[in-house]
Amino acid sequence: MYKLIVFIPDEAKERVKHALFSVGAGSLGAYSHCSWECLGTGQFLPNESANPHLGEVGIIERVTEWRVEMLVPDALLDSVTDALYASHPYEEPAFDLIRVEEPVPRN
Repeated sequence: MYKLIVFIPDEAKERVKHALFSVGAGSLGAYSHCSWECLGTGQFLPNESANPHLGEVGIIERVTEWRVEMLVPDALLDSVTDALYASHPYEEPAFDLIRVEEPVPRN
């Protein structure tokens, strides 16, 4: 099991979450569409070979973004990362995949 942490601009948050949920991310036991999110500020500097969705080459850009976290079962990792790349507006979406222990159901 992995925890996916992805940073998404406001206008794309629900679209990206929907794409991830539709391939099975964000499930825990008898619950689906589970996520945690908070608002923050991201920063990046597009270099000469970049084709940025936001900002301009050579200028530091600061963007209000959502940090969205959800669980991803091992068997769905490829489908989830494919859905992330297909739905996210950034040329290079910022995300982390962290290995976590499988939760033990309480039932």
